[in-house]
Amino acid sequence: MSVTLSNLHPPRGSRHRKVRVGRGIGSKLGKTSGAGNKGQKSRKGYSQRPGFEGGQMPLHRRMPKRGFHNPFGRDYAVVNLEALNAFAAGDVVTPDTLRERGLVRHATRPVKILGDGELKAALTVRAQAFSRSAEQKIASAGGKVERLS
Repeated sequence: MSVTLSNLHPPRGSRHRKVRVGRGIGSKLGKTSGAGNKGQKSRKGYSQRPGFEGGQMPLHRRMPKRGFHNPFGRDYAVVNLEALNAFAAGDVVTPDTLRERGLVRHATRPVKILGDGELKAALTVRAQAFSRSAEQKIASAGGKVERLS
């Protein structure tokens, strides 16, 4: 059977009547309109705040709070010096080249170079942050450190 304008119809079950509550006893949703009898949840304007557990001590208050969260702290995508040995001597290493090689996962985080491992080639390394040991090892390998803003 071909589809023409005369026999177009939506898929079965995709269209159904909107439930009209409070429209008589024959509708299954008359009188209390499906809200049950009395109580807080049956009143108009009721809305439960997120995390409310019916008066029981909510989970976010039962869990212990520990430590300190620095609201101004920055999350860096970190790369160890050892990983920079993948580049040839004289290369310029930037956050973009690190992302292309799969050494940095997070596309939006600033990059920080850490001093774990030994650097074998003289590289120009551009990143947002460096550890002190990373700076020293890059310089001792004959490379240059350039901070990005």
